Amino acid sequence: MNAWTTLVEPRELLHRLGGEGLVVIDASADLGSPGAAQARFLQAHVPGALHADLDHDLSDHRLHGQGRHPWPEARDFVARLADWGIAPDDQVVVYDAADGALAAARLWWMLHVLGHERVAVLDGGWNAWQAAGLPVASGPARPRDRADYPSGRAFEDSRLFDASDVQAHLRRGGMLVDARAAERFRGDVEPLDRVAGHVPGAVNRPYAMNLQQGRFKPAGALREEFQALMGDTAPGDVVVMCGSGVTACHHLLAMARAGLHGAGLFTGSWSGWIEDPSRPVATGD
Repeated sequence: MNAWTTLVEPRELLHRLGGEGLVVIDASADLGSPGAAQARFLQAHVPGALHADLDHDLSDHRLHGQGRHPWPEARDFVARLADWGIAPDDQVVVYDAADGALAAARLWWMLHVLGHERVAVLDGGWNAWQAAGLPVASGPARPRDRADYPSGRAFEDSRLFDASDVQAHLRRGGMLVDARAAERFRGDVEPLDRVAGHVPGAVNRPYAMNLQQGRFKPAGALREEFQALMGDTAPGDVVVMCGSGVTACHHLLAMARAGLHGAGLFTGSWSGWIEDPSRPVATGD
């Protein structure tokens, strides 16, 4: 069977549900209401899906100074995969209720930089699944047998940037792309972090520009748009960011769909940047 490595359509997933080696994960999140996403999962989800919690499963809040959703250690993430019953060769499909932006693309990227190739995001997410009238389950996820995920797996650290790495990246002439909405980038409003604005030298492309009617744009269109943004900059010289390293992964998924590989993630993103008040802040376009 063909592996899905970027996106999968709802009916494609439907035809594989219940098949050997397929794991579906609901990564829906609600930044303002802890526990709300889990409650919605209990009410309705794709049959057989597990639930991943952004704060407890995809972040490590024991770490400080790294933004609102600190990037976890590989050993902890690998242990979580084993607990979920995921093996290295399994096909994983992730979805959320926000077109992949919270936090399906984050989990896709975490698996991707761990070297797990067979992972994709459900195009259109939970909304597309429901709109198509596809089967829905409720109640707790059915436990899977613990899997033997190699404990020595490591993240591809060369594609994970902290604030110091980003400063060095910009000094070398690299590109930093901020996926937040334009008004947050400019500093007009800031609903989540204590300081408004952006990293000096960053450029803005809101993640919503990757979408068309709730689905990812065709690969060719995304390629043209990102190439216009990057100009002569190679994909491997691009780092993406957002508020806390979650929605920025939407850009990484869009670039992968477009065949533009090699970009990195500023894991702490804006909330990590402003942890140190000595770092400069820019406002405006």
